[in-house]
Amino acid sequence: MTNKKPAWISQAIIYQVYPQSFCDSNGDGIGDLPGLITKLDYIKGLGANTIWLNPVFESPFQDAGYDVTDFCKIAPRYGTNADAQRLFAEARQRGLRVVMDLVAGHTSDQHPWFLDAISNPASPHRGHYIFTGDFPQRSMFKSTPTPVPGNVVGGYYVSNFLPFQPALNYGYHQRDPQKPWQRHPEHPDSLAVRCEMRRIMQFWLDLGCDGFRVDMAHSLLRADPTGENLGRLWQGFRAWLDEAYPEAVLLAEWSDPKKAIPAGFHVDFFLGFNACTLHHLTGVHYQLAGKSRRPHVYFERAGEGDIRLFLNTYLEHYTATKALGYISVPTGNHDMQRVRRGRDPEELFIVHTMVLTLPGVPTIYYGDEIGMRHLEDLPEKEGSMWRTGARTPMQWDAAQANLGFSTGAREQLYLPVDPAPDAPTVAAQEADAASLLHFVRKLTTLRATHSALGNDADFRPLHAVPDSPLFVYERFNDRQRLAVCLNPAEFPVTAPVSELAGATPLFTHGGEPVFHDGQLTLPGLSCAIFELATEKPGTPSSSSASALKNSL
Repeated sequence: MTNKKPAWISQAIIYQVYPQSFCDSNGDGIGDLPGLITKLDYIKGLGANTIWLNPVFESPFQDAGYDVTDFCKIAPRYGTNADAQRLFAEARQRGLRVVMDLVAGHTSDQHPWFLDAISNPASPHRGHYIFTGDFPQRSMFKSTPTPVPGNVVGGYYVSNFLPFQPALNYGYHQRDPQKPWQRHPEHPDSLAVRCEMRRIMQFWLDLGCDGFRVDMAHSLLRADPTGENLGRLWQGFRAWLDEAYPEAVLLAEWSDPKKAIPAGFHVDFFLGFNACTLHHLTGVHYQLAGKSRRPHVYFERAGEGDIRLFLNTYLEHYTATKALGYISVPTGNHDMQRVRRGRDPEELFIVHTMVLTLPGVPTIYYGDEIGMRHLEDLPEKEGSMWRTGARTPMQWDAAQANLGFSTGAREQLYLPVDPAPDAPTVAAQEADAASLLHFVRKLTTLRATHSALGNDADFRPLHAVPDSPLFVYERFNDRQRLAVCLNPAEFPVTAPVSELAGATPLFTHGGEPVFHDGQLTLPGLSCAIFELATEKPGTPSSSSASALKNSL
């Protein structure tokens, strides 16, 4: 894989915008692109410089826009293509980039390609999908077969995830001779789908988009157990982008950086599936998000979590990919429970400290920077299932209707706003110098002004042992060395971290750390960043590093 990458991704901090819930400009109760444009200065002021925008394409919205009927048209509820073009231009004027969500693996069953394919056996679009004759196939969330609607063709088709999402036909690497519908990845039908996807990317890049986050990027090619052929497919897209659009980026929803990044993605999100262990940090679940929060996760007041459950897997992926691309650890996303669920606001300061001081590309889910709650027991909306409570409207100002999200009637809102009298808002936290919002801004500023906290700077743990909530890690490059110290427990913790001898506190929250005789004491619910001597770190030899070696 090529190591070429746009220079801007090395300074990227992503802010994820769920468009229907961010800012409504016309009072219809649904967020839109003109509304987002009015909030670009807020995003820039937060310290983020890259916006990931969930799907805004034309859709029947059975799955909140992940069921697309026209990949090259903005859904009217969000605005127009001209609004998208203005968004890209206005963002670029502020030094911001906009990454669109690309649904590469399927379409809506209302897409013109699919409607043509099921009405005409000779349709040129028939090969875009996987029709299996009388052999039923399962989708991810539905065990019963997906029959072809209508009487013209009959039989069944392969669907992705939900039955109204017919899978696009990128081919099967290992083909069953008893199943003639399984095409080789280089079959003309499969190559035609790749051409269509490249055409879609080209359309938006030419309008000013800066790249794509690819939905379920690992799901395109079938019967490919090693993933090598899927990797070649994405490497082909990456090679084309490097040549034709060298400033464009590819972000993967793969959750397997060791595969995604060598396959051609600049960034992969470290989520809660494919053996990645984000849920060991915060307790949120991804595809199983309806389950209760697992006990003893790392970020909890009880202090009984084990950071190694996250760290061991993280180090494995980080070591394998740091020379090629970036891992992104998010505060959350539209498919997860909000990070505040089950926590009080003070605990969120420690979560954000870790997310914004790890290497790679950090991601903030809209509203997490003010500690928005996960609203419980909301009805399903557009296929949201367990995820509804994480998708509620952004909370701007309690003095305005609907907390500033929309001037529309409350019953018109896409989802209800937090009804609590103390619902966190941007306006309230702007006025409070001790708020989470100001804290996040301090961290993004610290990251931007200290090269050792940058996306490319190196990383090594200094203290991560069983039965201790203290986590200490070093960020360093040839110019600077910093140590980040976290204690998410509600009680003070003392541990040997001799590397901090002579270090200078650069940033603290929750109380002052104490270092004495090689022992660091960190107050409960606190964090600190120390500046270390500038010599390049060598092989760990201290008592804390020795303990770490034995425990990881």
